[in-house]
Amino acid sequence: MSQEQEVRGRIRDFMISRRERVAPGDVGIQPGSGRRRVKGLRREEAAMLAGVSVEYYTRFERGDAVGASDSVINAISRVLRLSDIEREHLHCLYATLAAGSKAEQVRTVTEIRTGVRRLLESMENIPAFAANTLGRAFYVQMYDDGRTPVNHTWFQFMRQQQSRAFWVDWDVIADNGVHILRAEVGAAKDDPALNALVAELLQVHEFRTRWESQNVRRHTTGLKRVNHPIVGRMDLTYENLHPAADSDITILTFSPEPGTPSDDAMRLLNLWARDEARTAPRTT
Repeated sequence: MSQEQEVRGRIRDFMISRRERVAPGDVGIQPGSGRRRVKGLRREEAAMLAGVSVEYYTRFERGDAVGASDSVINAISRVLRLSDIEREHLHCLYATLAAGSKAEQVRTVTEIRTGVRRLLESMENIPAFAANTLGRAFYVQMYDDGRTPVNHTWFQFMRQQQSRAFWVDWDVIADNGVHILRAEVGAAKDDPALNALVAELLQVHEFRTRWESQNVRRHTTGLKRVNHPIVGRMDLTYENLHPAADSDITILTFSPEPGTPSDDAMRLLNLWARDEARTAPRTT
């Protein structure tokens, strides 16, 4: 399957899943006397509400409306009641089709600048994933696994015995990880490494069923609860940071509430991480 066919398939599956989610009554369509044979809205209903022809809407849903304007995408998004991240995802998918050749679509990997690395390492009391010393200690199982590059979602599903012991709310973390990955795939255009990761993970049932939901989301802020293999239970607030000068870089930080057992555990982990860093063999 070509890259273009792959993206068209993603658009089709996403559009159908979102249209089936909208009940006619949600958009002011009164049910008729006959039994509806489709879930959610019919194509002709979605087309009418979006102000486009049924033929055009059908082409759009199949991923055949290359060059669709922002106003059309936004109109269809409103009809399907897409969230901000879902609308952004749809824009990204159509932008990928419009990008042209595969050579133009390959995403370059952004190197972490020296200044950003220094910033990360200066955050001695906050574990950051992108990553600093305490961040590597926080995710010690992922780093000890030997896979390069380290990836949360790969660890979540390919090392389930460890990840289920680590994450208190495993199902929530699994859902979020898959939905974030789908959004990343939509925005990345053609990224062979990302596509290979998805292909590998699709062999795992727990990942595949979540992937098929077509849901997308951003990683922003919230609470994560872990059973750390070294210091035990920690309840941590996480924040997702994006340096203005490096839009492709994300810094994920974790912090406990001061004065809590989680705070004590994080301090203990920090001591362990520094000791490990001091005793680690030096490379030349």
